[in-house]
Amino acid sequence: MKKGQLGFLAGTHVVNDLYQGAIPAMLPLLMSQRHYSYAAVSGLAFAASGVSSLFQPLFGLLSDRKPRSWLVPVGFATAAFGVVAAGLAGNYLLTWLCVALAGIGIAAYHPPATSEARAAGGSSQKAMSVFSVGGTVGGSLAPALVTLVIGSLGFSSSYLLAIPALAMVALWLLRGPWMRWRGYTPAAPLVIRAPAGTGAQDGGRRDDWRSFTRLVVVIIGWSIPFVTVTSLVSLHAQRDLGQSAGAGATVLTCYTAAGAVGTLLGGWVGDRYGRMASVRIGYLVALPALLGIAWAPAFPVLVVSTVVFGAAMFLPFAAQVTLAQDYLPNRPGTASGLTLGLAMAAGGLCSPLFGWLADRAGLGATFYALLAVFVAPVVLALRLPDHKAAGTEHPAPTSANATEFSRNT
Repeated sequence: MKKGQLGFLAGTHVVNDLYQGAIPAMLPLLMSQRHYSYAAVSGLAFAASGVSSLFQPLFGLLSDRKPRSWLVPVGFATAAFGVVAAGLAGNYLLTWLCVALAGIGIAAYHPPATSEARAAGGSSQKAMSVFSVGGTVGGSLAPALVTLVIGSLGFSSSYLLAIPALAMVALWLLRGPWMRWRGYTPAAPLVIRAPAGTGAQDGGRRDDWRSFTRLVVVIIGWSIPFVTVTSLVSLHAQRDLGQSAGAGATVLTCYTAAGAVGTLLGGWVGDRYGRMASVRIGYLVALPALLGIAWAPAFPVLVVSTVVFGAAMFLPFAAQVTLAQDYLPNRPGTASGLTLGLAMAAGGLCSPLFGWLADRAGLGATFYALLAVFVAPVVLALRLPDHKAAGTEHPAPTSANATEFSRNT
């Protein structure tokens, strides 16, 4: 395990997902200050999650063909620019386009960063959870930062949100001791590819598209309630339970912070009891927690249910990423792009639909509808097969990377 590289990549994940989390944190402020409807703010959630997810598989394919480490800083810097520009935009269309740009930056970041984090951490579920928790930490910090900057100073001060990205870009350009010798180079995939013309019987591993497709269906069912709860839970606290904007931001922060705890706990459970244990426990606990969010008669019940739901939803997160890469061992970037991208598109694509439902039937009915949708992925998650890694924790050295491989191992 290359702890320095893994830690630095986790830091970039904090910054990247800070801007991913900033968008839902801005939605209540956009409703109150710009008078957007539920459908309008759900459309912004689609611009962030849906557009991002549709682009992410493309960046995964690019990462598989040729290492592109520069996509990591360009990705989170673009996300920061989009969020800042959305705060300064004067009309809904321009705001939507800026949020979509932020989503594309987020999409560019994830496939190369995830593949490199997997390589830096070896086959450890805990290592992948450390990288993943960077994203959930960033998401948990976003509501507080947005409330501090925009809630206190207004949208005209949105430029202050760019500071974390500027600081991380500076660290990247400084090439400090967290980088590799002679500057940062991307980690190679965690598999030994079979020579051309050979099959699994010759020592290589075939891509299991059937199991991968089942996993994608599970993650689609995961993403719909995740994105919708992220977009609407703060509004649920304010509109249905009579809480303040600060209380709404607090419940959103608790939700994302619980996700960070769940991610780390899932890595520990995966290493100790097997990654399928973290998948099954996570989905089985998340289902009644979502029921608690829909039913919540008082704010404390909503907070507890949201915290449990956030932790349970992220318990299988690291395991799902490594499962995807082990189902497609010859295409780790594609696996990351599709599972973190195209599958997540469902959540963003469905956001306007659930926003329309909330406008007409209320948030309570919307959360009950989410509960019905979530039953199917829970059942499918219990039946996913487990594929072990390809038998090596380090890539086989080739003529192109033999020197770098020997230096780092």
